[in-house]
Amino acid sequence: MTDFTTQRLNMVDSQIRPNDVTDVRILQAMLDVPREEFVAASLRPLAYMDDHLVVREALGLLPARALLSPMVFAKLIQFARIEPMDLVLDVGCTTGYSTAVLARLAESVVALEGDEALSERASEALSAHDVDNAAVVTGTLAQGCPEQGPYDVIVIEGSIPEVGAHWREQLREGGRLVTVVHAPGRAGVGRATRYTRRGDEMSYRVDFDAHAPALPGFEKPPVFAL
Repeated sequence: MTDFTTQRLNMVDSQIRPNDVTDVRILQAMLDVPREEFVAASLRPLAYMDDHLVVREALGLLPARALLSPMVFAKLIQFARIEPMDLVLDVGCTTGYSTAVLARLAESVVALEGDEALSERASEALSAHDVDNAAVVTGTLAQGCPEQGPYDVIVIEGSIPEVGAHWREQLREGGRLVTVVHAPGRAGVGRATRYTRRGDEMSYRVDFDAHAPALPGFEKPPVFAL
């Protein structure tokens, strides 16, 4: 039988702590939340690998979806500076693992997922683990969830080409949005960036280089020149 408790401890000690994640709340949350129980049984032996974990392969028009690697996820949410009284929007929650971790750091979490089947899986997994301060919403990832905001923190779980102006309106004054921003033509490879709302403006700070799966729906439409 696989000892997932030991694997979870090894994940924190070998992948997360050595990469400058020092927030003890994040370390404890990732020790407490059983990542293997948020993926299909066939993927459980891979749940703690040091890489992104594909939880749904691409099928027809449906793009592949994945959980962020533990290291990138931990560093990204540490960068967000989540406080215990914060309302957090988790964009692209897939199966709910990220939401379960965020729910241990914040007062409440709105988990946004664009795929209805994944939304159902996330809701079931969160309910099974008695996460009662999070709710899963199905909607368009790139549009966010303005009706539940404004938020103290928005975490976009993947790489995107840019942060549009509409995200500012979903943040409270001083609210933070974190994601991996990739350069044109380099989807999946970018830099972790934190945007902070200051009145009608959004200041930003870049922290670390990161590889993260591109989230569907954020792509810029192609421009054709005559």
